[in-house]
Amino acid sequence: MRAPVLGGNFGVWGGLFSSFDCAIKGVRRKEDPWNAIGAGFMTGGALAIRGGFKAARNGAIGCAVLLAVIEGVGIGFQKMMAGGTKLEVPAPPPTNEHALA
Repeated sequence: MRAPVLGGNFGVWGGLFSSFDCAIKGVRRKEDPWNAIGAGFMTGGALAIRGGFKAARNGAIGCAVLLAVIEGVGIGFQKMMAGGTKLEVPAPPPTNEHALA
């Protein structure tokens, strides 16, 4: 019966991450992947702070790396999908001057 505990932990993580993400967006006035990476860093550190400095440092770095990988994969998928939607201008039809005479 660990479902309520796991759900509560996930809720705390999500709440902290969203709070830090919004705070970083407000300060930076930008919407980019660095916001999520910074929010992940601060969330990981905040959740592990009770274990001491080393635990907070490791939690912050680990969470930031995880968010960096997630953001990187998202950017990669965006670029991959955008590459297939480029419109190509068709070549003009060949002109045959002999057919007009």
